[in-house]
Amino acid sequence: MHFAAGIFISENKKPYFHAKAKNVLFAIGTKVRLKHSGDIGEVTEQLDDQMVNVYLLEDDMVIPAFIEDLERIEDDLRHTALKARVVPGKKEKQPAAPPPREAPMIQYNILKSKGIQLAFDPIYNSDGSPREYDMVLINDTRSDWHFAFVLSFRDREGLTKNGKLPAYSFQSIGTLLFDELNDGPVIDVDCSRITTMGSDSKQHKILKIKPKSFFNKQLTAPLLNRKVHLYLLFPAKGTDQGQSGTREEDIKSYTRRKVRPVEKQEPDEYNPFHEVQALAEFETEIDLHIEKLVANPKKIKPNEILRVQLSHFDEYIEQAIRLGVPRVFVIHGVGTGKLKNAIATRLRRLPEVVEFKNEYHYQYGYGATEVIF
Repeated sequence: MHFAAGIFISENKKPYFHAKAKNVLFAIGTKVRLKHSGDIGEVTEQLDDQMVNVYLLEDDMVIPAFIEDLERIEDDLRHTALKARVVPGKKEKQPAAPPPREAPMIQYNILKSKGIQLAFDPIYNSDGSPREYDMVLINDTRSDWHFAFVLSFRDREGLTKNGKLPAYSFQSIGTLLFDELNDGPVIDVDCSRITTMGSDSKQHKILKIKPKSFFNKQLTAPLLNRKVHLYLLFPAKGTDQGQSGTREEDIKSYTRRKVRPVEKQEPDEYNPFHEVQALAEFETEIDLHIEKLVANPKKIKPNEILRVQLSHFDEYIEQAIRLGVPRVFVIHGVGTGKLKNAIATRLRRLPEVVEFKNEYHYQYGYGATEVIF
């Protein structure tokens, strides 16, 4: 069932709305829990098709929240309210186990090398629905590779694996549950080609799995030779060796891949000196405590504080990306963690962000997040 965002009038003439968020209905008055902080609240207002206002019962304040960061409390109660004695029923005859999945080495795979790929090979329930996916790294190039693979989710770490991926081979990394597609899986992969002189330069890829695009990527995988959900991590051009043993990637391609594109500006408005000066004067840290952002913090309503803080954060990060700043520190304090979690949610959505971490710092303690572009 799918829901489109809209506003309606109920039988008791109170306005309500429904929104599409992983097929979960969020109406005004719905009891919800914030996934990152565990706070309990109630939906009071729709801001747009992605955000709502939530009244926090314990803190007696209203904050904006992304729909995807909320979960209905009624869903938990529905699963736990009823308890029943389990009575074993008649055992059904189990279907025969499928034959082992082999990967015959055929000439097609060798002649049409694609590069380093990641396949999600579905494993089905008895009713034909997917239960989980076997994550498989595929190397159909003529070179051996070292790899480092990290899977994480919106609110937790997943798995980490390192190893060697020989030429024309594939390797199972682990499994991804079907239900985990809704948990914002992010895959971080480093690969370096093995040469006679040692490991080549490292290549890095961050892959954010979106359920909608995930189901549109079903292709026949090389070496596996069956339909899977397939992602190309590092294309064969620039990753494999030519006949002479040198890399096929030229300096122009390397520069295009490594250098962040610069936004086009009108010739009469562009002044390189201004950009250099702005970069030199840019502060590599921002303090988001409300008293540092506005002249009269006492005039800001409690339910507006987070919105003001995130507005300054968005503007600051946008400027840092535009100027090409390598790293910044975002000071958010410790507190209840609402601001820190909201910042983390935004950073996960930015393709320019290579890494961010909230670790102990001699100057900020645990009250700041370091962002690396």
